[in-house]
Amino acid sequence: MKPLLITVGEPAGIGPDCMIRAFNDAPEIFENAIIVAPACWLLQRADDIGIATPIQQLAKPEYSEATKGKLNCWNPLPDTVAYDQVSVGETSSKTATAVIQCIESAAHACLNGHASAMVTGPIEKAVLRDSGFKFPGHTEFLAHISRHGKSRANEKIDFVMMLASNDFRVALLTTHLALRDVPDVLSTQATVDSLRIVHHDIQSRFGIHKPRLGLCSLNPHAGEQGHFGHEEAEILEPAIHTARIEGMNVTGPWPADTIFSAPMRKDFDAIICCYHDQALIPIKALSFGEAVNITLGLPFIRTSVDHGTALARAGSDQVSYSSLVAAIHMARQMAENSAADFV
Repeated sequence: MKPLLITVGEPAGIGPDCMIRAFNDAPEIFENAIIVAPACWLLQRADDIGIATPIQQLAKPEYSEATKGKLNCWNPLPDTVAYDQVSVGETSSKTATAVIQCIESAAHACLNGHASAMVTGPIEKAVLRDSGFKFPGHTEFLAHISRHGKSRANEKIDFVMMLASNDFRVALLTTHLALRDVPDVLSTQATVDSLRIVHHDIQSRFGIHKPRLGLCSLNPHAGEQGHFGHEEAEILEPAIHTARIEGMNVTGPWPADTIFSAPMRKDFDAIICCYHDQALIPIKALSFGEAVNITLGLPFIRTSVDHGTALARAGSDQVSYSSLVAAIHMARQMAENSAADFV
């Protein structure tokens, strides 16, 4: 299988720590995996935390016998991009361009068929935005790259953010925006688009041929028959009706305060939520450190850790790499399922 690519994310955060500590404890996890970053980022952090690590830089993202037993890095950056000035726990605009280009290079490698999947480390969005990054996060950036510069036809939804753990999966109708804007962004068509993507990718990436989907309501008590809002009747219920006509097994809209209960969530292969925290609070409360961020709808597989850069913990021994390992395992499992789907 083609190599798995892993981006460090913010080099001043715990991304490098997670990779070094995970490799030190279980180097087999990085078999046929390549870190998309300058090797100096990893070498410096290994020295900072006192863990001797066999790190080498590759000229291109290819895995071979010569790369086994080492933490391999591919540096795709041109000489004009600064990347060697990293202070632990302190972000810098000087490395922001390098971070962005590493993510973009990994995505293009996947699009061009040179990699089986990509795993992304956490980014510090504020410093990237100050340096000209125009996207709310990884998810939107990777969707933009995947369009090859083409705009979405009629603003059709073409990606969905999902978080998954061993317990359950949650997907989002909206991602990174203010809570007050959510009702205005929701629409029946966008909901149907999202349900189609979730249904398709649960089938093709997870090998579940008849996925059971549950749609969360926006308002308390699913709107209480219009007393607490009309979005359920006017937007979500018509979307469910259309999805069912198309053969999808979708039910709802369910009140969010009950669908995540232990008895109910077991009835669904994925729960689709209306806004960011409606999805992330329950899965992080139940599966923090084990959950994986996944972007559905892309023409390649992308998983990510479920935590941030944790700048205050960078370079210390208070770093857990469990989510990184989960993201790597998830990416490989999805790649295997996708390959089997085409056999």
